Amino acid sequence: MLDTRDPLDRRLAGEQQTFARPLRSLVQRAPVTCDAQRTLAEVAAQMRAERVGSVVVLDAGARPVGIVTSHDMVRVTAEDARLRPAAEIMTRDPVSLPSHALAYEAAILMASRAIRHILVMDEGRLAGIVSERDLFALQRLGLGEITTELRVAADLGALVRVAAEIRKLTVLLVGQGVAPEQLTLFVSVLNDRLSQRVIEVVRKQFDLERVSWCWLAFGSEGRFEQTLSTDQDNGLLFVAHDGAAPAQTRSRLLPFARAVNEALDACGFPLCKGNVMASNPELCLSLEEWKAKMAGWIDASLPKALLDAAICFDFRPLYGDAPLAAGLRDWVSARVKTQPAFLRHMAQAALGARPGLTRFGGFAAGDASGALNLKLQGARIFIDAARIYALALGVTQTNTAERLRAVRDAGTLSEPDVATAVDAFYLLQRLRLQAQALLPEGARETANRIAPADLNRLVQSCLKEALRIAKDLQKRLSLDYQL
Repeated sequence: MLDTRDPLDRRLAGEQQTFARPLRSLVQRAPVTCDAQRTLAEVAAQMRAERVGSVVVLDAGARPVGIVTSHDMVRVTAEDARLRPAAEIMTRDPVSLPSHALAYEAAILMASRAIRHILVMDEGRLAGIVSERDLFALQRLGLGEITTELRVAADLGALVRVAAEIRKLTVLLVGQGVAPEQLTLFVSVLNDRLSQRVIEVVRKQFDLERVSWCWLAFGSEGRFEQTLSTDQDNGLLFVAHDGAAPAQTRSRLLPFARAVNEALDACGFPLCKGNVMASNPELCLSLEEWKAKMAGWIDASLPKALLDAAICFDFRPLYGDAPLAAGLRDWVSARVKTQPAFLRHMAQAALGARPGLTRFGGFAAGDASGALNLKLQGARIFIDAARIYALALGVTQTNTAERLRAVRDAGTLSEPDVATAVDAFYLLQRLRLQAQALLPEGARETANRIAPADLNRLVQSCLKEALRIAKDLQKRLSLDYQL
C-alpha cells in the first residue's frame, strides 16, 4: 500500500517505533574500549581509527568504570595534557541500562541527565553503547535536538522558542499514538529541562550567595505527569548559611522566585490561579518553616489543610540543593506515621471525588454541557489513592503508576489490581492528551473535558471500564480506612 503521509510524519513515526524497541536492537557494533591508563592521545587515535564518538574505560575485570567522549577530548588541547591517562578526564560511573530496557527509557535518561551516551549491559557484561544520534532521527522536532537547544539557550527569548517546539513535538507524538506513560514522562522531563534552564538563566541576575535553596515541583510536575495543559505548581525550600533569619533570606529569594515564575509564564506555563508558586511567601520557606507548615497539615487534618497537603505532598526537587528536599521527605514520612488519623482523613477527602458514572453504569456529566471531566472524575481518583498508600508506606516515588507498583511490591495491593489500575489510569491520561491536542492555544477551561457521545462505542466501553476500576479502587480505600 502506498504511504501517503508527508515526509515529516513518516520520519516521526519511524522515531516512535524506535522508542518502543529494546536497546539491544539498537546496538550497531561492538563497543570500543580501553583501560584507564591509556593516554588521551591514544584514545583520540582510537576514536579516529574506529570512527566512534566515545570509548568505554574498563577496569581489570572488564567492568565499565568510565567513558571518554569526543566532547571530553575537545577540552584537551595542550600536548602535555594529551599524554595523561584517560582516567583523568573520563566520566566516572557512566549511566547504563540492561539490554532489554526499551529505547524510550534511554531517551528519558538522556534528557533528564543531559548526557549523550548510555551503556547497554547484558547480564553484567558491556554489550554496546547507544548514543543520542542512534535514538533521534528528527533534526528540528526530535527530543535530542530539543535537549541540545535547551543546553545552549542563553536568554528568555530562546527558551520561549524551545518551549513552543516542545509543545509542537508533544502534539505530534499524541497524534502518532505514543503510549501515555512514555509521553507524560517525555513531556515532564522536557519541561523539567526547560524549567531548570529558565532557573539557571534567571539566577544570574540575582545574588544568592550563602544560601542553600531547592526549587520544588508540586502537583502534576512533581508526579512526572504533565499533559499539554498545565499551570505552575512550585515552591522554594532554603537554609541560610550565615545565620540570617528566615524572613531576611526570604526577602532575598522572593524577587528571584517571582522572576522565575514570570519567565515560566512566558514559556507557556501560566501563573497558578491558586498562587501555588515559589513567589508566594507562604511557599518560600526555610526547612524548619516547611516542617512546621506540613506538621500543621498532618496534625490538623482540616479540609483546607487536606487540599494543600494533596497539592504539596507530591513534591520533588527540580533544581538546587536536592538533599534539602530529601531531608524534608524523610521528615514527612516519619511524621505521617505518628498521625494515623491524617491518612484516614485524606482517604475520606479522596472519596469525595466521584467517578464519572451514574448508579446504573452510564456516564455522569461533569457540567451543564454534558461533558465528563477526565481529571476530576477520573484521573484524580487514582492519583489520590496512590498518594495515600504511598504516604502510609513511606514510599519516596511521586509518580502515580510508580507509587501503585511500590504498593504492590509491599503487598498492600495485588498484582492484578495494580495492573488494571495502572492501565485504567493511563487510558484516562491518553484521552486527556488527545482532547488537549485538538484544542486551540489557550483553551484551558475545557482542557480536561470530553463529550462521551463523541467517542466511538469501543472507546466508550473502555472509558466506562476505567471509571469502574476507579470506583473499585475507592471501595478498597474505603475498606482499608474503615470509611
